[in-house]
Amino acid sequence: MNKTYINLIAQAIQVKVWQVENTLALFAEGATVPFISRYRKEMTGSLDEVQIADVKHRAAVFEELDSRKATVLKTIREQDKLTGELQAKIEACVASSELEDIYLPYRPKRRTRASVAKEKGLEPLAGVLMKQDRTDIHSEAEKFLTDAVPSVEAALSGARDIIAEQVNEDVKVREALRQLFRRDAVVYSKVSHGQEEEGVKYKDYFDFHEALKNTPSHRFLAVLRGQTEGFLTVHVEPDETQAVPLIEKQILPQPVAQTPAVEQVRTAIADAYKRLLCPSLESETINWKKEQADTEAIKVFAENLRQLLLASPLGPKRVLALDPGFRTGCKLVCLDEQGHLLHNETIYPHPPQNERGAAVRKISSLVDAYKIEAIAIGNGTAGRETEHFIKKIAFPKAMQVFVVSEDGASVYSASAIAREEFPDYDVTVRGAVSIGRRLMDPLAELVKIDPKSIGVGQYQHDVDQAKLRESLDRVVESCVNKVGVNLNTASRHLLTYVSGLGPQLAQYIVDYRAAQGAFKSRMELRKVKRLGDKAFEQCAGFLRIPAAANPLDNSAVHPERYALVEQMAQDLNLSLQDLLTSEEARARINLMHYVNDAAGLPTLNDIMTELAKPGRDPRSVAKVFEFSPDVFSIDDLKPGMLLPGIVTNITNFGAFVDVGVKQDGLVHISQLSDAYVSNPADVVKLHQHVHVKVVDVDLHRRRIQLSMKS
Repeated sequence: MNKTYINLIAQAIQVKVWQVENTLALFAEGATVPFISRYRKEMTGSLDEVQIADVKHRAAVFEELDSRKATVLKTIREQDKLTGELQAKIEACVASSELEDIYLPYRPKRRTRASVAKEKGLEPLAGVLMKQDRTDIHSEAEKFLTDAVPSVEAALSGARDIIAEQVNEDVKVREALRQLFRRDAVVYSKVSHGQEEEGVKYKDYFDFHEALKNTPSHRFLAVLRGQTEGFLTVHVEPDETQAVPLIEKQILPQPVAQTPAVEQVRTAIADAYKRLLCPSLESETINWKKEQADTEAIKVFAENLRQLLLASPLGPKRVLALDPGFRTGCKLVCLDEQGHLLHNETIYPHPPQNERGAAVRKISSLVDAYKIEAIAIGNGTAGRETEHFIKKIAFPKAMQVFVVSEDGASVYSASAIAREEFPDYDVTVRGAVSIGRRLMDPLAELVKIDPKSIGVGQYQHDVDQAKLRESLDRVVESCVNKVGVNLNTASRHLLTYVSGLGPQLAQYIVDYRAAQGAFKSRMELRKVKRLGDKAFEQCAGFLRIPAAANPLDNSAVHPERYALVEQMAQDLNLSLQDLLTSEEARARINLMHYVNDAAGLPTLNDIMTELAKPGRDPRSVAKVFEFSPDVFSIDDLKPGMLLPGIVTNITNFGAFVDVGVKQDGLVHISQLSDAYVSNPADVVKLHQHVHVKVVDVDLHRRRIQLSMKS
């Protein structure tokens, strides 16, 4: 990558040039974002995952720009119009808009009014007008009269069409207007004719206008969605009285002479703006703003997904999980500590069957038979009623009862992954299993589901789907590698996201495990089919073997640093195990004695941190939450009520909270705190337990307004 691009990347993310260069070199060698951020801190100057991913993204944008430059150069060269000066201009471009402006006059285009006028021989007349002197334009126009150009006005009109196209293709004009659009454009929306009733959910935008620069991403995406669905007509443009003089300043000599030729050019400029420049730059500005809005929405979705994936796990416990229902009953399953299905059946404690006694006896016997330690209940239909029912059962010992989000469980239960795991069971059993496993380890279960189906974003179906997929995959990869993966119990789907693996190597690891039994050490990974040195380097530090002979195999210490840690233990006359268990011994280590070219203080500090808590899960432990026992439906809510709730989604305009009535309430950003809040994510986290006050209940639209102010 050329030096200009590297300098621009460094400036954009405010890091040193050498940090960008080294990061790009690591990517070129096949390194992943998690590996670079965790194990190559000396090379990158301790850049974090966000910065490293940003370097990768910006480098990809410049690679696309170079590819586009090659196409542009080839097209112009084939037209025999490529000069040395033009080629240099193209090669010096650092923005796609700049490149496309230069390319516009050479872009193959359909027949235009200007091209028709040129065919009629009117280009010289356009040149005369552009001189803007005191030439008698009518006498000049008469020289161009033919059968195809029957009148002076026809000749002048054709010449103006040619001038309008020249104005439209002027690089300086387009850049000046581009800045005007981005700085001063207003977004207007009107209701489409006859759509007032059907499009009532967009009522706020039926007669709407707002400065584009002040329009938040969620509002802009809402307006665009209304347009896509046919309920709104949307325009984005600045005041024409600002735009046209701006063009004239670029085209007309200053001071402007009041000549007939100048008036013709003015007319052409006004036409160029209205017919060519405004529609083109409006479309470009909408795309520019949409890209910004997409980035913001994807950022919100990604952060929500990160919090969801890193939600507190219950851990390896025996769980009874219920997928609640009324008429069809509650599907229940019993799972062992690894999430394996032990038993399934259906109970009917709710109307219309009301077989509560039989259901109590069945659950009590299953809890005893399978030594159940916790109960997971899906939060969908009949969730609250089932929770209420379960909590009334007198178990022999205290039983933890958790309400678990069902978002995406139905998607999983009907997926190829679920059919592969449970070919002999229907979707209801698979759904209940997913609910139970989510309690035990949310991360391991949720990686099987398309993140878009989990329901923790805003406008996720409206944003650029390729960028969304890339961002969400990066979040999943980050979370999986942050937590670490048990090499001997992880599913193929979980292993897929481990640094350096992917679907094929993940399958080979599972196949090896099935044939050879549990891995006894990380080094045994080298026996896995097609898992070479680079893949081993990338994945080894993120895989854990709890019962390994070498205790470092159950830590985040990379095998490439085992010798260094062993040297530390040897210098203290201790075994590795003693080094891990003795805080006093580790305190005696002088890290400066172990600094070398490959391992500096950042790496050594990471090693010491890991030795203090090898293999510890960075996630907190799951906690039981209880809704208000007096509230079951939206009809039970009254303004002024104080209720416990769980944050289910975070957006730019606030947070949605489940208070146990099957309809989430909105805590608007202005109601999140007594202090000013610019970003809801600074105040609340996904699945956070909160207390809210009911502000308003709209039964007709089923909307609940909540507040977290004191």
